[in-house]
Amino acid sequence: MRILLIRHGETVDNVAGLYAGSRDSPLTNHGVLQIKRLAAHMAKRCETIGPIKHIFTSNLQRAYQTADTIVEAITESQKSASRDEPPLQVIRLPDLREKDYGSLEGKKYRLKTGNSSDTSTQTDSETKESMKTRVNRFLDRLVPVVDNHVSDHITIMIVAHGIILGVLLAALLERYPPRENTPELVAWSNTGVLQAKLEPIKTEPPVASPVSNDNIGSPAKPNPRSLRLNIELVNNLDHLEGLKKTRGGIGSAKFDTRQRTMDSFFTPASKKRKLEE
Repeated sequence: MRILLIRHGETVDNVAGLYAGSRDSPLTNHGVLQIKRLAAHMAKRCETIGPIKHIFTSNLQRAYQTADTIVEAITESQKSASRDEPPLQVIRLPDLREKDYGSLEGKKYRLKTGNSSDTSTQTDSETKESMKTRVNRFLDRLVPVVDNHVSDHITIMIVAHGIILGVLLAALLERYPPRENTPELVAWSNTGVLQAKLEPIKTEPPVASPVSNDNIGSPAKPNPRSLRLNIELVNNLDHLEGLKKTRGGIGSAKFDTRQRTMDSFFTPASKKRKLEE
């Protein structure tokens, strides 16, 4: 089983350099292009990494719009291949929201107050302990999925935010220690993908559940200590190769959902005239 940890596309607050944890900052035009590239890339990779069976996301729009776009691409790919697959559902969870910066929300990075920075004096932002509690609550929810599918050729996708993804990765590695040392610093660019494989340790067979009338005939459930998480890709951005931001501030502007397509928005004027003729 593989697990993908993915950061959302570029947002208006990202471009402006603002603290945006709990703020529901919208995607930019460039951010929408990023997630469309990501979605097409994921649809093509399903044969390699296994079909995506579960998608969990933060309930902030920048994350769930990224996840929804991936689902649309996968669904379209399945139709083209005449594969009748059950519809994918995106599960939106508040536990996967970004760190809440408190009174720093909406303020510029490294904003100075007197002789010290806001980041050192501000005390109402969410603590790492609070984020870890949220992450572990989510991982507890994930246990039945792991129990049932850890040996299967499938993928679980988690779409969220840079800081909370780091906390989530640390918690995963704590539960499922890897075979090799992991990078000391793991970061996510917009639509960056971390790919990891969760697999049983062959030298330690699964621990059988105690026998009872309720579980007679049920398969043995894996012991968390007999599983390991091996990181295969970090901040992978292959899908963005050759993608450039549209100049004139258009790329950094908020995406307008009333636009019919991004392609028509970015069609050169000369081309539009020819089409009209």
